[in-house]
Amino acid sequence: MNQYEKQDFGDNPIEVRESDHYEEEYVPGFVDKWDELIDWESRAKSEGDTIINILKERGVKKVLDVATGTGFNSVRLLQAGFDVVSADGSAEMLVKAFDNARDHGYLMRTVQADWRWMNKDIHDKFDAIVCLGNSFTHLFDEGDRRKALAEFYALLKHDGVLLLDQRNYDAILDDGYSSKHAHYYCGDTVSVFPEHVDEGLARFKYEFSDGSVYNLNMFPLRKDYTRQLLHEVGFQEINTLGDFKETYKEDEPDFFLHVAEKN
Repeated sequence: MNQYEKQDFGDNPIEVRESDHYEEEYVPGFVDKWDELIDWESRAKSEGDTIINILKERGVKKVLDVATGTGFNSVRLLQAGFDVVSADGSAEMLVKAFDNARDHGYLMRTVQADWRWMNKDIHDKFDAIVCLGNSFTHLFDEGDRRKALAEFYALLKHDGVLLLDQRNYDAILDDGYSSKHAHYYCGDTVSVFPEHVDEGLARFKYEFSDGSVYNLNMFPLRKDYTRQLLHEVGFQEINTLGDFKETYKEDEPDFFLHVAEKN
């Protein structure tokens, strides 16, 4: 691995708690392995059509994917017939996503944009915004989180909807880490676990079959805190699903999906 592909967390990795550090974390080597981590086919099977159905039930046509990554959600939305714009803060991710979409027969419209200033780069209104793949957790500062959600709100039409997901950090913080590996990160050749967890940091380690190791530093969002932020920036009605189900026990889901209505 050359220096260009090496992550840099400094001398004390658990002190790296900055929203802007994500760009240094998604180095080319890690991006190249991202699809091995999520396993598109397994993830599509586990996720089913929940997200697509939520959007179709609301008559959604135009969707902004603000956490495109390597393109899984954008491609699925394109396949389902939606008009999609795909944004990400990582240029490396967008290049990979564009290639993946082309391999599936689609020309992806991509925009490199920071969530906190999205209206500078995107001049349109959308029926829906999706922020998926546990991405919102990259923001460490509450001001950044509020600013990003306000930008999403402003980009939605008057009756738009935001779909935002997150890990079940409540369970990790309160009871320790466990995962069914049945949703989101479905690759069976990758080991994913937190090296360090406290109320201000969840540092995850990703070990791949070829021996390569990468890390991500993320803020452990508690479910009710995220819901409160969504309410405070203006979303009127918020429904939270656990592993794509309406009914669940709080400690059971690996992931929560917040469906926030602007109406």
